[in-house]
Formats: sequence, C-alpha cells, structure tokens
Amino acid sequence: MQTIAITPNAVPQEVSLSLLIESATNPRQHFEEDDLNELAETIRKSGVYQAILARPKDDRLEIVFGARRYRASQLAGKETIPVLVREMSDVEVLEAQLVENLQRRDVHPMEEAEGYKRLLALAEPTYTVEQIAAKVGKTPGYIATRLKLTDLCDDVAAAFYQNHVGVGHALLLAKLPAEMQTLGLTACFKEVYTGAGDKPAPILLPVRNLRFWIETNVLLLLKDAPFDKRNADLVPAAGSCVDCPKRTGQNKLLFADLGKQDACTDPGCYQAKVQAHIAAAVAAKPQLVQISTSYRAQAEDSTILSRNKYVCIREDKPKDKVQAKQPEFKTCKDTITAIIADGEGQGTMQKVCTNPICRVHHPKDEERTQDEASRAKWKAEQEKQRREEAIANTTGLRVLSAIGSAVPVRLLKRDLLFVAERLMSLMEENRVEALARQHGIRQKRDDGGIKKTLTAYLRRADEGTLSRLLVEASILLAASRGNATTILKDAAAVYKVDTEAIGLEVKQEFAAKEKAKKETKPSAPGTVKSRKAA
Repeated sequence: MQTIAITPNAVPQEVSLSLLIESATNPRQHFEEDDLNELAETIRKSGVYQAILARPKDDRLEIVFGARRYRASQLAGKETIPVLVREMSDVEVLEAQLVENLQRRDVHPMEEAEGYKRLLALAEPTYTVEQIAAKVGKTPGYIATRLKLTDLCDDVAAAFYQNHVGVGHALLLAKLPAEMQTLGLTACFKEVYTGAGDKPAPILLPVRNLRFWIETNVLLLLKDAPFDKRNADLVPAAGSCVDCPKRTGQNKLLFADLGKQDACTDPGCYQAKVQAHIAAAVAAKPQLVQISTSYRAQAEDSTILSRNKYVCIREDKPKDKVQAKQPEFKTCKDTITAIIADGEGQGTMQKVCTNPICRVHHPKDEERTQDEASRAKWKAEQEKQRREEAIANTTGLRVLSAIGSAVPVRLLKRDLLFVAERLMSLMEENRVEALARQHGIRQKRDDGGIKKTLTAYLRRADEGTLSRLLVEASILLAASRGNATTILKDAAAVYKVDTEAIGLEVKQEFAAKEKAKKETKPSAPGTVKSRKAA
C-alpha cells in the first residue's frame, strides 16, 4: 500500500487515484462533460500542472479541492495525480472549498450559495453573514442575496442550473414564496415564432420585466394593511409582520432591488391575515355589520350587505354649504360603523346607514328641498359635479384608448389571450364593464355576464386588438390597487399620449353638447299658445 506523507510545508507528492475520494461538502456538484473532456485532453498531453489538496480520512484521502482535475485525470487514463496532503478540520475544509471555488469564474451561483449555507449551519465556530462577507471579500448584501438562492423551488432551481434563466431572474424569484416562484418563472418568458418550426419558441425576457411583474402582482404595501402588523397571534403560523423574512422592510439588504416601500411578498399570507382580522372583529362584536364594496351580487344567505343595502357616510369635510346638505355628508340616528368584508378596502371600517326608510339618507323630494331656490341650486351643483365626473371619466377612457392605440408590439394571439383572460379574472365587474365599453361591447340579459361576453369577443379578436386590450386591462387593474390618476399619467408618459390635449378636447365636446341642448330646449307652454294665436 502506498505510504502518504503529511506535508505542512506544501510539498506535493504523486498519489494513486484509487486512494482518493471526493468530498460531500464540495460546493461544486455539477461538472460540464465537454469541459472535463477538454481538461482530460490537456492532462494527457502535459499532465497536471497544479496539485490538488486532500486530507487524511479513515484509510483514504478526501479531496478538499481539485475534483475537476481528479475526474479529468480518470478520463485521461492517469494512475496518479500530484496531491498536497494536510491535516484539516471540517471547518477548515469548508472554508478552503468556499474560497477556492469563489476564485473560479465557472462556479455556479447555486453551488456558491450552498457553500455559504454550510458555513452558517456550523455549530462551532458560528458564522454570521457579515463574517462570511469579510472572509470572501464580498458585501453582506451580496452574501444575503446569494443565500436566498437556496430557497428556490425545484422547478426554478432546475431552470437556473440549466441556464434557462439568468442569475438576475433567479435572485428575484428566490425572494418569493414557493407557490409564487412557479408563476414568476412563467412570467420570465414569452413565446414567439422564430420560423424554425410550427411551434413557438420561449424567449427569455429581461430582468426588468420580471421585476415589474412582481411589483404589480405580488407586492402589497403594509402601510395600507387593515390588520395589526405586530400581532403574532392573528395567524399563528405566520407570526408577526415585524419579524417576517418575507417583508421587504425587514431585510433591506435582501430586498434592495424591489423598491424602498415596506411591502409584503406573500399575497396568500396577507389575505389570510385580512380574513383573520375580519373574523376577529366580528367575533369581538357579533352585531358588527359586514358590507361589500364589490358590484357582484351576494349570496341569498350571506351576512354581507351588498352595495344597494346601505349608504356610505363620507368622512371628509364638505367643500361648501350646498355640498354639506347632501345626504352622504350627514349622519343620522341609524349611523353605525361597519367592516368591509368583501371588495376594495377589505378589512377596513366604514360608517354607514342601513335604514332603507331613513329620512336623512333616503329623503323624499319635498322633504329634501323645501324651496325652489335651494332645490335649483342643489340640482345645479349636482349637475356640475356629474359633469366634472363625466369629463374626468371620459378623459381617462380617452387617454386609455390612446395608450392602447400606441402599443407597438404585436404579440402571439395565444399568449395574449392567456394573459388577458387571467387579468380579467382579477378585475372587478365595473372595471371589466369599462374595458368592454372601450371596445363597443354591451351586455345582453341572456349572455351570461359581461365577462363571458368579453371573453367570447377576445377569442375572435386579432393579435393587434388583444395587444391593445392587454395594456388597457393592465392599467385598469393597477388603478384598482393604487392611485388611478398617477398610474394613468405614468402610462400616458410611456406611450407619449398628450393627456392635456385629450382633456381639452373632452371639455370642448361637453360644452358643445350643452350648447346644443339649450338651443333645442322647447319653449314654455304660454309662449307656444301665443305663437298659435298669432
């Protein structure tokens, strides 16, 4: 049997390949076959220039680093390889393997991440992210993001190892819950026809596209959360939001690329806490009224009141005396606090009146307007408000239409149809109706609902119409979650739409309609009789 000398002074010796075994802690676990064959050919001709490092283990030598040279020497038919043999502890082996592999450009980021994870898992000595960063010459933020790669689900990790997605995509996906990672992986690609065959080929989109998808479909701002973010007992399995690693504000090193606002990256957990918050509020006050802000009808046995069963009391102050007389700015003896259990604002409290015969919020005409002067003034104010809202709505829809017309890319119909149908499933009924009106669609009583009608229209539409509708739907959906004016303005800037010109055009149209209406207004009865007599 070959005698092995321990060489603390770095003196290599030729060792039989049969005495060597590979290390289970080696970060490099994937070896490219072509690279190994190329290295083996070099070893056949010139031998191994650099000795590998090994340590005694049982009656064999465990390779600390140099597994590629070891495997290539086997392929080259060599019997021995130059080896430096040292006594090393498990910790020293881990550190040596990590530093050695980081000095090589071809190490995969996943293998690098596994190496960091093994160091953090050591019981003695203990390591922190900052200590590892100092040891390998990286920043703590770099180490934290690399460690997150070990949380990739199997599908995403496999795609990353196979170079189907880049490290930028993988780092973003690793920050999401496992169920959202799979959806995010799909969002990394689009299918296009390349002319090479009948089937479309998947094309990897830039990292910025994935980041936009995450900000639009995943992130939820915690400042808008209706529940107590510090309550660890609301959903015991989730714990408190304060210490949650899925909160962007909890680890700014990790989530620096997802904006500065504190947000939740787990929509499922967020919704579970909203539901738990509502349940706890109702349990604490069994008489608490639950209302819906959604336009969809509630089930007959539902305890949630639909929109037509209550009147919301506005909490903002009226702008003038005329507005102060409007019912929604008044309270009555029946005013109560309700919780929004369905629709926009879910989980928040709202003052409402649920009395259908309330004289304050359901006044009769003669009670609401005691004299003709105040009645005329009130009607004029109402008309002015309706006109301003109509102008704003028409301007917004006109801007949305102009943005849709400016969409430059014609995508695949199947791809567009797939995304459009799923966007529609996330939209509220009133926004689907607005989208349908943009394309001249009106619902019939026997059509089965506006979504079904619009879906049928989509399946008949060409790719250009689908591209336009997709952008319009994205804007409407984003507007339901944020400031609609800001979102529309940002979209208009992207597509170079002149919102001021459109707004001016709409005002002129409304002014012309009002003028025409006044000109065609019939004369008073007395005047007609006088003309007939003449």
